[in-house]
Amino acid sequence: MQIHQLEPGFAITDAVTPADLDEVARRGFRSVICNRRPGEAEDHPDDRALSARAAELGLEWRCIPVTPGEYSEADITAFGQALDGLPTPILAFCRTGKRAVHLWAHARSREAGCDIPALLAAAHDAGHDPQPIREMLET
Repeated sequence: MQIHQLEPGFAITDAVTPADLDEVARRGFRSVICNRRPGEAEDHPDDRALSARAAELGLEWRCIPVTPGEYSEADITAFGQALDGLPTPILAFCRTGKRAVHLWAHARSREAGCDIPALLAAAHDAGHDPQPIREMLET
């Protein structure tokens, strides 16, 4: 699990297992957002084991499952509401972190005074190509 902070109170990572959630809690995260779809891979049949472990650890859990590159208005709105409403710090994840960083960038880009170059730089610093984000935000 490689955790990358994108902004104060928000970070992303790659795939998380129920055992990883112990480390997430130890690192002080208070909320987790899962962007994986049920059955997308053998290691992720659904989020039941993850959400149960999160509850045991006192972590707030939100599941916003999306297909890579297919982010509806409802998905982006739900992610923005999670960013604004969940206790921080928040950790979001998918298989590689790409969906989490894309949803974060989409949600934040809708805020007044958003610094798009800063969003792109944060994505780059977290190991993600900012060009697809730039193209999504420009359309």
